[in-house]
Amino acid sequence: QVQLVESGGGLVQPGGSLRLSCVASGSIDSIYVMGWYRQAPGLQRELVATIATVGTTNYADSVKGRFTISSGNAKKTVYLQMNSLKPEDTAVYYCQALRGGYAYWGQGTQVTVSS
Repeated sequence: QVQLVESGGGLVQPGGSLRLSCVASGSIDSIYVMGWYRQAPGLQRELVATIATVGTTNYADSVKGRFTISSGNAKKTVYLQMNSLKPEDTAVYYCQALRGGYAYWGQGTQVTVSS
């Protein structure tokens, strides 16, 4: 089992920045991809960005050039630096980890972009 805990969400004005963090615990040795997804009210959950253990990254077109995903050194930690935030980035952001063919999810952290 893998447990994921997100932090860093909040309220920010358009054009502002936030940094999300996700820490994995439990059976983390075989995690091969971690990433961020988001879900806005009334919409399906969508990919934001992923990072593989080997360092390969993948971004949704809507966040390219504004968001950066990175991973920590010691623990299975993944960050999402979000710059130039827009109202349409408002959503619950979920951390995901892939291990052994299973997808594990965190509880989510709310990001609200509003003036």
